[in-house]
Amino acid sequence: MSAMTGWWTRRSAAGKVELYTRWTFHLMAPVELVALGGPLLSSGGGRSETGTGPAIGLILWVLAHSALCWAVSSRALDHTTDRRARPVRPAVALAAFTLLTDLAVAGLWAGGVLPDESLVASVLVVTSVFTAGALVLCLDRVRHMAYAVGGTALAAALPVITLGHVPEGLITLAAVLVGGGAYASACGFSSWLLRVVQELERSRDLKARLAVAEERLRFGRDLHDVMGRNLSVIALKSELAVQLARRGRPEGVDQMVEVQRIAQESQREVREVVRGYREADLRVELEGARGVLDAAGIDCAVDAPALDLPAGVQSALGWVVRETTTNVLRHGDARRCAITLRAGDGEAVLTVENDGAAVPGGAGAPGRTGSGLAGLRERLRAVDGTLEAGPAEPHSFLVTARVPLPGTAAPRPAHQEKKETVA
Repeated sequence: MSAMTGWWTRRSAAGKVELYTRWTFHLMAPVELVALGGPLLSSGGGRSETGTGPAIGLILWVLAHSALCWAVSSRALDHTTDRRARPVRPAVALAAFTLLTDLAVAGLWAGGVLPDESLVASVLVVTSVFTAGALVLCLDRVRHMAYAVGGTALAAALPVITLGHVPEGLITLAAVLVGGGAYASACGFSSWLLRVVQELERSRDLKARLAVAEERLRFGRDLHDVMGRNLSVIALKSELAVQLARRGRPEGVDQMVEVQRIAQESQREVREVVRGYREADLRVELEGARGVLDAAGIDCAVDAPALDLPAGVQSALGWVVRETTTNVLRHGDARRCAITLRAGDGEAVLTVENDGAAVPGGAGAPGRTGSGLAGLRERLRAVDGTLEAGPAEPHSFLVTARVPLPGTAAPRPAHQEKKETVA
């Protein structure tokens, strides 16, 4: 099932909205053909006063018009998603093509070649409505969209009015304004919605990148504060030691001893800085997991009322949250993730479950092994904890960490010693 639906589930929210919008407007071409093809075929079959030749000509024109509307709509959506420039020339060609055909149809009607009044009105109204929708997709401002609908309605009605059919022309004008206005509103809203969703997708990606960049800057700033002064002192004292050694003075040894001491002190300070990144705080890791997964479009639910745990237990479970969150982002195609923490019966139990196990090659794919979960087992083993990881129903991947609380002893499951296949 996942192989059949992967083309949809692997898309982002913006990608799904774009695909749905594109195919909606692509289907408008057959809708136009069905709306006009049936009456035109009936008229050409001898069931009306319209001759076969004019009916075939109108069918070919409707076919060309629907294809041109399809092309303009597709190019307009490419412009909305910033893939192409605004399709000005195709839009102008569609407007000119529709106007010339309106003049020709009105002239054939006035000349008696197309005596079927209802058929002529249907052709003028339907083609004008679809033309207005395609033109609106190419525009950004509401005022310009209103101009496009009004201009299309006038282009359909004025030839009829000019040829002396004022009532019919006014009816055509009203029909195009109502129908074209409704269809153009739907087109404009779809284009606006697609643009907003694309912008939200870009904003979310930018937010994630900025968070990573901010963390890198903070780490670099901390290292600069720690190492900048010490390295400057080491450089000065080393230069002084070289000068003293060249002069044969014994004070150079004292300076090198001082350099050695500063270097050792720098190592200790760097370890303290790095330790702040290596030690995982459970509360911080839970909030970080929620923020990172939400930024990636994954619905993350955190249920962790039991946060008042010993420091060693919190650090071990914090590492579990950090590593499993990384696996959810890197592997599989998860859409939901649930993190639960409970404390009772002498142990703390942390579970992390996501629905990305069914993706081929993902977190739950058999045959994939990694060192991340193995490293977690080593960390948990230091506090007598255990880790279980594997697929769960339905189509989920479940990681369960158990750590005994101080003063209790939790027996290690027998199957823990077996080799497990993990992602």
